[in-house]
Amino acid sequence: MWLLNGLFCKILGMVPRHKLIVERILQIEDASWLTISIGAAECVMAAWIISGNFPKLNTWTQIVVILFMNVLEFFLAQDLLLWGKLNALFAILFCGLIALNGFYLKTSKNIL
Repeated sequence: MWLLNGLFCKILGMVPRHKLIVERILQIEDASWLTISIGAAECVMAAWIISGNFPKLNTWTQIVVILFMNVLEFFLAQDLLLWGKLNALFAILFCGLIALNGFYLKTSKNIL
């Protein structure tokens, strides 16, 4: 998910709604460079997940980032979200899946 959202949606700009959300939240006219930077950070997150380094810290980081991002979007850019208010539900479910994988599943390398 991080790689798809980061690379395709933000860096390559295939989903312009992402840039609009950043512009709305930060109240700036052109958030191209910042949207690309956020996309790059999401790609770094994907690489961190794949590396398997510090899995518990990675799990907590993902959960905090997702919840923070979704709270901002819920209150400041709800009309631009793909599923509107339901995005919050999907974010919570996704965080649960990340927590399940990161804290409870017995795998040699948690890459979810």
